[in-house]
Parts: sequence; structure tokens; C-alpha cells
Amino acid sequence: MVCNRCKSTVVREIKAAGFELETIELGKVTISGNDSDGMKKLVTALNNHGFEIIKDDTEELIEQLKITLIQKLESQELSNLSEFIPIAFHKSYSALSKLFSKTEGMTIEKYLINLKIEKVKEYIQLGQLNFSEIAYALNYTNSGHLARQFKNVTGMSMSEFKTLQKWDRKSIDQIV
Repeated sequence: MVCNRCKSTVVREIKAAGFELETIELGKVTISGNDSDGMKKLVTALNNHGFEIIKDDTEELIEQLKITLIQKLESQELSNLSEFIPIAFHKSYSALSKLFSKTEGMTIEKYLINLKIEKVKEYIQLGQLNFSEIAYALNYTNSGHLARQFKNVTGMSMSEFKTLQKWDRKSIDQIV
């Protein structure tokens, strides 16, 4: 869940399945009630909306890692991944990186680059920042580095993207 519409959809489906909502936050919902038929109905309804229930510890850890990266990107607090990830998760960066790559089919760094590129698209679409300001906002050392990454990921320059009227953007939860 990455937006208020997602949260409201999940809340609606939880109530429709006959459960009580205890807490809801990015990527995590706590409900009460113990009805296996209701749970099947809830899982089906959430799947129909593109949500999935995380069933094991590895999936939960990877989801939390993604949420942390999204939150860091949104707050513009991106520092060195190998420094803040071990602190946040109390696990070695190497172990988390291997687990992420095995599970998601891409490295943590590549995932973060994809998140940044979607954020660049958002900034371009909003039209409030120039390319140098976008690069600075996303912790790039210079706009040239950002421009090269953008072209590598999207196949077009940021200027070409800016002139498009059809914005080809992915929702944050669809990055992997």
C-alpha cells in the first residue's frame, strides 16, 4: 500500500470480509477475527485489487526493505545503502543484498535506481524543478550522472521524456 486510495481499498475489503481493523500503515495491516472463510474471501478480494498477503519471514523482510527505501527516497534521506540498511535491519548488508537479489531478481542498488527514475519522471511531470535541481534532490553528484542513468533505464533522455504527452510511469509498488 503506497497511497491513501490503497489504504481505503484495503480497509473497505477488510470490513467487507467481516474483520476488525486494528492498525494500517505502509505495507502492514493488523486485523482481528478468526474466520477462515472470511480470510479466503479477504485474500481473494485483495488479490483482485493487486495486493498480496505476505506469508513468510523472507517476503516480509524484503517488503520492509522496499518500504524503507521508498520512505528514504520520499524524505530525501538517501545516504550510503551499505551504511543505513544494516542499522535499520540489524543484519549485514551483504546478507540482505544476496537475499534481495535472489528473491527479486535484481540488486538493491538497481531497485533504488528504478525508484529514483520513477521519482525523476514525477518531478519532470510536475515541472517544478529543472534537471540539476532534480539531480540534487535525489542525491546525485551531478545532473550528467542522473541523465546517463535515466537514459540507461528508460531508453530516452530526460528532455525527450519531458516533451512526451503520454507519461509512461510505474506506480512505486510495481517497480520490481
